[in-house]
Amino acid sequence: TGRTATAYAPAAVGNVAVGFDLLGHPIENLGDEITVTATNGTDVVIEHIEGVADHIPMAAAKNTAGAAVMALQEHLKLRTGFLLNIRKGIPAGSGMGGSGASAVAAVFAANALLVEPLETKTLLPFALAGEAVTTGKAPIDNVAPQLLGGLCLAHPAAKTPIMLPVPDDVCCVLIHPAYRIETRQSRSSLEKTIAMERVTAQSGLLAAFVSACYRNDLDLLAESLRDILVEPQRSSQIPGFDLVQNAAMKNTALGCSISGSGPSVFAWCRQADSGKVADAMQAAFRQAGLASTAYISSIGGPGVRLLKHSKKILKNNKV
Repeated sequence: TGRTATAYAPAAVGNVAVGFDLLGHPIENLGDEITVTATNGTDVVIEHIEGVADHIPMAAAKNTAGAAVMALQEHLKLRTGFLLNIRKGIPAGSGMGGSGASAVAAVFAANALLVEPLETKTLLPFALAGEAVTTGKAPIDNVAPQLLGGLCLAHPAAKTPIMLPVPDDVCCVLIHPAYRIETRQSRSSLEKTIAMERVTAQSGLLAAFVSACYRNDLDLLAESLRDILVEPQRSSQIPGFDLVQNAAMKNTALGCSISGSGPSVFAWCRQADSGKVADAMQAAFRQAGLASTAYISSIGGPGVRLLKHSKKILKNNKV
């Protein structure tokens, strides 16, 4: 006991416009860092939270990082405790997967301390259990890319998400305004029933999007990277959304929509256009009275990674 592991999990764009609760990809240069220490007890304890932490529960069972580690602990029937120190880089209520990142980083670090660690892909259910503590649901769109990296498509018949190829020369511009939207509240306000015509149309867009990725077809990508189901319900919650989206599209973005539940807004564009797209989107948010931060990222980047790791010392002891 007393050995530690520190893991970093990136922010993410969830839904990717066309794939509500199904599509996601990581964002570089922004994430959460969790240090997990093995203890002699059997409890999972949150020792300290720092960074952009705002009203984050210290009780492990109510904290996404703590709940994820508890799910792993229970599954393996581990006779050891874990002490968690959390450094939040992703603001809460930002639409950038902050709750998912903490869950992923925590369970990945705890797993790294085991004598026989589980495969990374098998950690997904535990990370999802952590994510559910905050959102009330466990959508896979953030958690999968934060754990596995790349552009991930959830598939109900597949045990692990499908990794989609990312078209050449395409990157993501993510703009985070100084505003907050609670995921649970945003999700609860969504329509409970949707007209068959809209579902069929959105299914067609998703199919075309997947085809565009495999065919490296930017024209088809631009035609299909849009949301006619959820964006119309959520866009009014984001000050200046229409201005921001129009600014991105006028500056040659391939598509622009809400990241997760918002208020962050993302655009896919050609790499050469990323600077002007980011500038235009930020200018539009300023016009709406909001300061913002811009992130320009690859789409197929890596997921969680280990930053520090002492010798593996825990055995998968059964009670």
